[in-house]
Amino acid sequence: MNNHFSTLLILCALVSMTSCNNLEHKVEPLMQNKWEIGPFVKQDADNPILTPDPSLVFVDPVSGVETAFEGRNVLNPSAVVKDGKVHLLYRAQDEKMTSRIGLATSEDGIHFIKEPAPIFFPDNDAMLVYENNGGVEDPRVVQGPEGKYWLTYTSYDGKTARLCIASSPDLKQWTKHGPVLNDPKYIDLWSKSGAIVVEQVGAEMRAKKINGQYWMYFGDTNLYMAYSTNLIDWKVLENAENNKMVSVLHPRPGYFDSRLVEPGPYALWTESGINLIYNASNAANNNDPQLPKFTYAAGQALFSATLPYQLLERTQGYFIYPDKDYEKIGEVNEVCFVEGMVFFKNKWFLYYGTADSKIAVAIAEK
Repeated sequence: MNNHFSTLLILCALVSMTSCNNLEHKVEPLMQNKWEIGPFVKQDADNPILTPDPSLVFVDPVSGVETAFEGRNVLNPSAVVKDGKVHLLYRAQDEKMTSRIGLATSEDGIHFIKEPAPIFFPDNDAMLVYENNGGVEDPRVVQGPEGKYWLTYTSYDGKTARLCIASSPDLKQWTKHGPVLNDPKYIDLWSKSGAIVVEQVGAEMRAKKINGQYWMYFGDTNLYMAYSTNLIDWKVLENAENNKMVSVLHPRPGYFDSRLVEPGPYALWTESGINLIYNASNAANNNDPQLPKFTYAAGQALFSATLPYQLLERTQGYFIYPDKDYEKIGEVNEVCFVEGMVFFKNKWFLYYGTADSKIAVAIAEK
């Protein structure tokens, strides 16, 4: 065998190995756990489906100044099906980085018409002490047993992010009920992102009682739990021995979720368990080397249907990650942040923020 031919074979082998490694990184696993939702397919022909519109303005009730409320970014949406349409509640940021929540509706789940003004925002009310400067962030909407809408969101005062709750009969008129963790022990805790456990009833995702309590996963480093009898008053699940919060899901060194874990949409109860789609960040070291550090990707976890704090299974890898320009470059680079999901037209529509700048959708068959 001549030297030129040998060199050619070696080069071909290296190219083949590189191609296989890239394929392994980019392609979602073909074998899913039975309990997982998906596989999801990004709608590349239409994504991103929502982008900032600086022409949308309203008079901010706190400052009294006309403001382009989504002049900088739109991101991190929640979604519900109402009157046969998808209603997207999304975080909107103005040029000062104050966040408010806008509303958009769609007949097909992909093409949306925005309301001209935000439907949830800091106001001159009792919550302004928690919402001034930073605003209201990252909505997650479910329905109660009677059909009322319940919103978990983050209030941010420029220093501390607090998990809060509000309710509405129609998605437009809201009553703020205050911080979820209102015990003096936790009132100043950084406690963002709450996903309430729901059961699917047709197209509706209704809060589900387990052992006489509603349950919520919350946190943005480790995940903890809170429980309630009425969806307004919540108590933190604590260890009776040390009176500390019980961590039910945590980062894993060497994986895509090595830096932090944070809830995605609601947590979906089924007889086989509670499926929690969760967001995760890749650490600076001891991480998944195939992803850039601090990449936000998403995985899935299964908790017991009767003991919601009992973790049963967890995906080894992520099912969605940044691989498009608008997901990789933006306000925060390398981000796919899943937060809204509906069952619509017999499919799952998953809505996510891209690079903290725009909004996209991925769809899975039933």
